[in-house]
Amino acid sequence: MAGDVSGTGGSGSEPEPSESMRTFGAMVQALREHAGLSREQLGEHVRYSKHMVAAIEIGRRLPPPDFVERAEPVLGDTGALRRSAKHVVRKPGLARWFRELARLEAEAISLYTYECRLIPGLLQTEAYARSSFMNQLPPMGDDRIEAQWEARAERQRLLRERTDTAFSFILEEHLFLRRIGGEEVTREQIDHVLEVAELRNVEIQVMPLVRETHAGLHGPMQLLETPENQWFAYTEGQESGQLISDLKVVSVLQRRYARMSAQALTPEDTVSLLQRIRGDV
Repeated sequence: MAGDVSGTGGSGSEPEPSESMRTFGAMVQALREHAGLSREQLGEHVRYSKHMVAAIEIGRRLPPPDFVERAEPVLGDTGALRRSAKHVVRKPGLARWFRELARLEAEAISLYTYECRLIPGLLQTEAYARSSFMNQLPPMGDDRIEAQWEARAERQRLLRERTDTAFSFILEEHLFLRRIGGEEVTREQIDHVLEVAELRNVEIQVMPLVRETHAGLHGPMQLLETPENQWFAYTEGQESGQLISDLKVVSVLQRRYARMSAQALTPEDTVSLLQRIRGDV
């Protein structure tokens, strides 16, 4: 999917602050005001702009680790900021329609993804992701782009932290030929996919550019299995997404994915193809 649908524009994908972010921000504001500092003055101490301070105080931005470390001694050195920062979590950057899937995804024991539009968010490099954000219409502001990347980077931790989860990806060959972001970004992206493909819990296959039969013509999809062995499917279009629990529909999509897996290159042949594509970039 464009990975996590984290911001394809429109009101449905507007990030929303989490309660923990609002609570942390309110504490920063209270401590700042108690210390008699303006946002600009605190910004000078922590080496961030007053706008960044404001964004943290109203819960729009996650507090960077260096912000917390620099603000602590300025705002009383009680350790409250350090302790509170550990509990700040963010779900913004994820479209509203995607958040339920993101919750299930964090606990899944199997996750299968077929994508024909962009490199999936779980596999994107920062440069590739930012290039895709820059191409969004209507245009995205800098704060929104930062929120989108933070959410995407947080999701990517699943690949390495959930080593007992089986991740499978089927990607169209043309995703690597399009060169979103330019040649350097493309080379880095291919290198990253090759690196992830070495993880024992990840399987990546490329669907060849020329293929007379193709079971994925209905578009991208994800399949997800919970620890209770319940299966869900997820499909999306422009400005919308659908989480599917109907067993009959999920079964159809499972059969399509299985057929695509048989039609795509093997993981070993996929590595060879990506190495050749990289050499041509």
